[in-house]
Amino acid sequence: MNVKLENLLTQKRSTILKKWFDVVIETYPPETALFLRRQKDSIANPVGSTIFQGIEDLFGELLKGINYERVSTYLDNIIRVRAIQDFSPSQAISFLFLLKKVIREELKKEIRENDLSRELSELDSRIDNLALLSFDIYMKCREQIYELKGYEIRSMFKACQKAGLICDIQEGEFDLKEGQNIDKL
Repeated sequence: MNVKLENLLTQKRSTILKKWFDVVIETYPPETALFLRRQKDSIANPVGSTIFQGIEDLFGELLKGINYERVSTYLDNIIRVRAIQDFSPSQAISFLFLLKKVIREELKKEIRENDLSRELSELDSRIDNLALLSFDIYMKCREQIYELKGYEIRSMFKACQKAGLICDIQEGEFDLKEGQNIDKL
């Protein structure tokens, strides 16, 4: 990344991070967003704290060069939270693309005056690579969720079987006759 763009991003780091956090929080329902924005205590608001810490760490990596091992951890922390919520895959990783918008809005004048389009394109490419990595992380998280749900269902079924709440029905034992209503059985 060009030194000019890197310096501008470093100078405006806190403003960019605050705006990025705000637009990420806006992806949540209004009541949740209000809570996440207002509650600063990391114990009372672990989601907001995790998101802010994660985007702060990701921004640092974007500036100094991406170490994919560290970045994977930062992304995992954010994506794991979003994977268990009602976000589609695209919504879960959209927070990365929101950074592009925030940077362009915050540095609009400087980008135009210093012709930083090539450098901005390079930064966009880095962010796109993070998005691809995020999608992989999201899918792994969802796989874990489905595995846990499957395990929970099997465990519940076995517990119900042991308690005698489930009986085996042999094939043909429970055939409905034509016109028979299941509610009347």
